[in-house]
Amino acid sequence: MPKLVDHASRREELVHAVWRILARDGAAAMTMRQVAAEAGYANGALKPYFATKADLVEATYTHVFEQTNGRVAGAVTGLRGLAAVEVFSREVMPLDGERLDEARVVLAFWQEAAHDATLAAHNRRFMAQWRDCLLAWLDEARADGELATPADPATWTDGFLTFLLGTQVTAALGLQAASPAHLERQLQAQLEPLRA
Repeated sequence: MPKLVDHASRREELVHAVWRILARDGAAAMTMRQVAAEAGYANGALKPYFATKADLVEATYTHVFEQTNGRVAGAVTGLRGLAAVEVFSREVMPLDGERLDEARVVLAFWQEAAHDATLAAHNRRFMAQWRDCLLAWLDEARADGELATPADPATWTDGFLTFLLGTQVTAALGLQAASPAHLERQLQAQLEPLRA
């Protein structure tokens, strides 16, 4: 009788192997052979699941994005307006070891996406989801009388997303200004002008 393989489980194991390699060693160290070894499989065992290194990085990035969104969904339950924006931000920002590892995975994905139109489009779709959430929370804040000024929500949201993504870069680079305490102060500086 042939051995039954749980394909979804195997894909997840490979994604977690990529996560560990990217977080520990960076994108340059990640090869198909390295991923197979990290997951405990023969090199050829990856091909049925991920044909290329870019496929593996994309799947791992998608996993990180979905994991972040799962945390956000739980954290913002019952919140609206600026309170939801603040809680969302803390789930995205690399304020602990797990989120710092996520930032390292994201940087590896962005490196691939900078030279691959399909991956870049994938990233744009994810960022559009976050942008829509932020705009909806700003609408709630405006309706609730929380906003200090009638600032252009789209411009503020684009700048705020740039700030959030920048925190991932600076934290992954180990800059002193990206310590959790520094990032928290920067977040408050971003939000304070909005508060009525």
